[in-house]
Amino acid sequence: MSTYWHQTLAFAQQLRHELHAQPELGWQEHNTAQRIRAELDRLDIRWRACAGTGTVAWLNSGAKGAGVRSVALRGDIDALPIHEQSAVEWQSQVPGCMHACGHDGHTAALMATAAWLKHVEAQLPGPVTLLFQPAEEGGHGARKMIDDGALDGVDCIYGWHNWPAIGFGKLVCPDGIVMCGNGTFQITVHGKGGHASQPELCRDPVLAASAITLALQQVVSRRLAPQQTCVVSVTSIDARAAATVIPEQAVIGGSIRVSDTAARDAVNQLITDIAQQTAASYGVECEVEIMPRYNPTINHPEPAAAVRDSWRALYGDDALDTPTRLPIMASEDFSYYLQEVPGAFALIGADDGIGHADPCHSSHYDFNDRLLEPVVRLYAQLVGAPLP
Repeated sequence: MSTYWHQTLAFAQQLRHELHAQPELGWQEHNTAQRIRAELDRLDIRWRACAGTGTVAWLNSGAKGAGVRSVALRGDIDALPIHEQSAVEWQSQVPGCMHACGHDGHTAALMATAAWLKHVEAQLPGPVTLLFQPAEEGGHGARKMIDDGALDGVDCIYGWHNWPAIGFGKLVCPDGIVMCGNGTFQITVHGKGGHASQPELCRDPVLAASAITLALQQVVSRRLAPQQTCVVSVTSIDARAAATVIPEQAVIGGSIRVSDTAARDAVNQLITDIAQQTAASYGVECEVEIMPRYNPTINHPEPAAAVRDSWRALYGDDALDTPTRLPIMASEDFSYYLQEVPGAFALIGADDGIGHADPCHSSHYDFNDRLLEPVVRLYAQLVGAPLP
């Protein structure tokens, strides 16, 4: 096997550990972007800044002719506001910030792909665009990249996400929906505060917030059909006060996961109606704010088949997985790209039984470096590049 191939993979792992130790939140990835661009310069790959901290790079951009397709490959670069507890040697050196979703690995895999494709650039059948995207974690980075021309001239796009809940090396890439859409909500309950010994003189927002939280459980269990894919999760109640004080207000926060926009609209209305009617029954008022985030990630059949065929050719039929629980209830802003051009998004299993089963967004999570090589091979296969 090529010495250059081995060097590229060793570099990718080194880069992954470096990025993991110095994570940056969405739209703050300045050092990460600088590191990516320095490597692209070293590889003599043309690039430009896109959407601020994002980067678009090109290989074989002069290729033209009948049947020539321009393919884009994407990696996300942002971290999460989580204090790391993984205890790995390369753990985060930034308090309260860590790569808890594997974007460091996605970036390193795309950079290794860039290095290999540059090495065989003369043999590429068409143009390749590399998207190093910021702010996937709720920052709508993909939309900003598109607005800044990241998909100009692109015919097809591919992306992937490591997934610890799937066995190592198993690939999931269905036709149609692969990940749900999402949104968040905030319910502010306005009551009348006072002394805890005189509740009759108050209008308790804590009691009302508790009732609203319980009432919201009927959205999925009683107000939607059992076949409808949906999650409504209350994730916080903030009503801080002294032990002897009934506060003036309580704030409820939560998350919504749905498989289509019609369901999202129905759920949003139910949350509003249930919260306001429950609040009224407790003699308080509430304001409901719904913040839509991402639409469902919906694969196009032909590119999805190309991903499955490539993975099967590389690793055999047994490497494909078809879990019954699809779509995944997590969300991805890769959905923006798939609304613009044909493409596919894959989930690739990370759980190898030796320490990579912690879920994404866990403070104990760490990306499985063993995924770097198979993903680089997949990306190279998808763009028609020769492999070692």
